[in-house]
Amino acid sequence: MPRPTRGPLATSQGRCPSVTPGTWAAATLAVRPWQRWQQRMPQALERADGSWAWVVLLATMVTQGLTLGFPTCIGIFFTELQWEFQASNSETSWFPSILTAVLHMAGPLCSILVGRFGCRVTVMLGGVLASLGMVASSFSHNLSQLYFTAGFITGLGMCFSFQSSITVLGFYFVRRRVLANALASMGVSLGITLWPLLSRYLLENLGWRGTFLVFGGVFLHCCICGAIIRPVATSVAPETKECPPPPPETPALGCLATCGRTIQRHLAFDILQHNTGYCVYILGVMWSVLGFPLPQVFLVPYAMWHSVDEQQAALLISIIGFSNIFLRPLAGLMAGRPAFASHRKYLFSLALLLNGLTNLVCAASGDFWVLVGYCLAYSVSMSGIGALIFQVLMDIIPMDQFPRALGLFTVLDGLAFLISPPLAGLLLDATNNFSYVFYMSSFFLISAALFMGGSFYALQKKEQGKQAVAADALERDLFLEAKDGPGKQRSPEIMYVTSV
Repeated sequence: MPRPTRGPLATSQGRCPSVTPGTWAAATLAVRPWQRWQQRMPQALERADGSWAWVVLLATMVTQGLTLGFPTCIGIFFTELQWEFQASNSETSWFPSILTAVLHMAGPLCSILVGRFGCRVTVMLGGVLASLGMVASSFSHNLSQLYFTAGFITGLGMCFSFQSSITVLGFYFVRRRVLANALASMGVSLGITLWPLLSRYLLENLGWRGTFLVFGGVFLHCCICGAIIRPVATSVAPETKECPPPPPETPALGCLATCGRTIQRHLAFDILQHNTGYCVYILGVMWSVLGFPLPQVFLVPYAMWHSVDEQQAALLISIIGFSNIFLRPLAGLMAGRPAFASHRKYLFSLALLLNGLTNLVCAASGDFWVLVGYCLAYSVSMSGIGALIFQVLMDIIPMDQFPRALGLFTVLDGLAFLISPPLAGLLLDATNNFSYVFYMSSFFLISAALFMGGSFYALQKKEQGKQAVAADALERDLFLEAKDGPGKQRSPEIMYVTSV
């Protein structure tokens, strides 16, 4: 079969379609507009670890600050929205819970879009959706409309922008990937610092509707960050091979079969059956998420309930964000040291335990300076959780299965984020005491830390026992071989090595 020439039908991946002489003219006409466009607008591929990679890193920092930092300022609008719609604490809590849940649960859908359209288009699409959701929410007449616009649509857009920007860092940085991820995480801390201050200022001057309208314009900056992301040249060169014969026709899969295959490809339900550590980690993190986001939602209303000034109450969230600017990269660098590699899951459990204990301090007193000390202590444990949560997952799951494990991990955590604030709102409506919300947060965090720490220790002891049995069996087999000598043939024995 002749080799394909560089004609109008050659593709950029080194493949060529099967063309018969009778269809040559029609196929040539079909691709001519695409060829003319490609000749007029050639794509310049950026080099990994090049100078433009640092510009993309800056865009990723801004995107993370706009997306992951935004949910922390929702507590500033909590009392205003509750008064506007005459709603209970539980009903108002559904807004931040839907926003945060969609931000985490839409990860597999974002992965499909990235694979189909690329990171640049997905980031820009996320910016447009987040902006449309906030602009539409400023015209909401009831909480149901707010749930759909500012909750679902804005959360979906933030998920697209955030996860796509993180994905592209893996292509732009190879040698300095750890440093790039640590610097990108500083964008979250900057967002946590600046969003509450901007929200408080705009709320006093424009009201919550005008503030949400301005936020719609702010989220359009994600489109600018997405436009900065240029295509990256990969190290794999396209292969030029002979065109294979056309594959035999296979019957098309049904809709249910296609959906099932897609779910299996992006969600690792099968890993739950074979990896006990993964099951323990997912259950522990889901249980802890029922208490972890509560201080970020209810800290400002709790401070105002204790007669703290509104400006000072908004400043508390900014203190948490400003402290994380320095603490989160430091925690990431310490967690990456080889000395802590085998103890990272225990350090994560310890960070959850400290986070739960600090919430007890907040529940004990509502004085402003006590709350400032609480925010500083909360920042230490929060930075440890943020630096270790995905690193521990990488330690438990092999890297070839990590994307699927991460997809299921984010979906289940999103379900916990969806339940947590409304559950706390029900408790607040029943007791009319904000202190019980922080007691509830401490209960979930402390119990999750003890569960994961004890389970990981039991699994480690069990694994060490299996390794000892395998080592004894191997030593006994070698001893028998040496005793029998090389001239004797023994019947083969089957030895099951359970761990390497």
